[in-house]
This record gives sequence, structure tokens and C-alpha cells, in this order.
Amino acid sequence: DIFPGNVRLYVHNDALAALASGTMGKLHGCVLIAGTGTIAYGFTEDGRDARAAGAGPILGDWGSGYGIAAQALTAVIRAYDGRGPDTMLTSNILSTLELSSPDELIGWTYVDPSWARIAALVPVVVSCAEAGDEVANKILQDSVEELALSVKAVVQRLSLSGEDGKHSFPLVMVGGVLEANRRWDIGREVVKCILRDYPGAVPIRPKVCIWPHWHSCDQASANCCGAALCRIQLYPWACYKLSRKENLRSY
Repeated sequence: DIFPGNVRLYVHNDALAALASGTMGKLHGCVLIAGTGTIAYGFTEDGRDARAAGAGPILGDWGSGYGIAAQALTAVIRAYDGRGPDTMLTSNILSTLELSSPDELIGWTYVDPSWARIAALVPVVVSCAEAGDEVANKILQDSVEELALSVKAVVQRLSLSGEDGKHSFPLVMVGGVLEANRRWDIGREVVKCILRDYPGAVPIRPKVCIWPHWHSCDQASANCCGAALCRIQLYPWACYKLSRKENLRSY
């Protein structure tokens, strides 16, 4: 009753859909998702796949929005205790949360320890880093290295870069942590870190458009982006809109 009878439905990890969004439906290459959580996922033309990270915050989604913000909260408590250096994060996070003392962070954190609620503090960490705070800068640099390591692990396991490490492959980058809208650009730094080892990586940042109603390509409006997710109908309510000028390549 939910889907028309002529629709084929596939259930996969959402990382597969994100990868397809940047390669016009061709399942080849690596995708890095870094939002509240993070995962790196790769797929080869002969059907092999591999993943790294994506195990949730308890097992260490470091580099994700949650991981960045959790380290910032920890840094505030450490500074307050005298176990760590003073940091601008203290005043900025307390101001953002309308708290008067680091002691109150304990109650704030555990009254609702949802991942997205904590990850929402990432812009505060970025602002402090841009203002020159050493603690915030280290947190972001550590996150860059963790995200790059996840991608490198997948690339190595699948030999996406060839034997010489220089073959071209698409690197699709999705998620709020990777958006290039700040001077301290986490996504840009991740790419630089990956390119040092795998110069053939081709970064792709698909843009997302949300459709108000379910549709397949046969039923789509004239404004349908025609992207992979519309065609293979993995997530028909969220089409990944590609800029053909910037993102469409042949692999």
C-alpha cells in the first residue's frame, strides 16, 4: 500500500546511497559521511565493498560531529578541574548553553545525551579554533586525521588507487562536518590529508534537495534532478542533486 506495484525496493546502508549520489549511480569509489556520526564506505566495480568507522560513539566515531563536541565538553571539564589547559571553549560553550558554570555541564549532558544534541556544539568549536584557541584547534586537527584515516583504510583494503597508489577514484564527501562554509574548513583539510597518500582521489561534494512527496523517476516532475537516488529508488524522498559542471566525471 506504500509503494506502487512496479517499484523495486532495495534496502542498503545509507552510505551506499550517498556514494551513488556523487557518482551518478555508478557504485565505484569511496564515500566519507561526517555529520552527527561518521562512516567511510567503499565499493569496487567487481562488487567488493569495505567500511571503516561507523561503529557509534561508544566504539569511537571520532571525527564526527558528536566526537568533536564530546572532546570539547571533555576539554572544558578538564580545564575546570585543573587537569587540562585553559580554553576559550569554556566561556563560549557555557554562553551557548546559557549555563553559569562547568559544573552544570554534567547535568546538561546526561539529562539528554542524544548524539545530535551534543553534535550541535560543533560550530562553537570551529569558532574557537578560528579565534586561535589551541585546544579547539587540536580537537579539529585530530578529527581531520581520524576522518582521513577512515578513508585511507577503505582505499587500501579495496586497492581503489591501484598498485602504485595513484589511480583515480571518486571520493564522495557528505555531511555537515565537511561543509565548506567556514575559514577552518574540515572537509578541505581532510582532502589535503588524503591526497598526500592518494593523489588520484577526486573529491565530489553532491548537493542535497529534499522533495516533499515520494516519486520515482517515471513520476517525477520536470524539475527532478535525475540523480542516482531517484533512478535506483533507494531513498526516493531525498534526491542528491549534482552539479554536472562540477561533479559529473567518467571513471
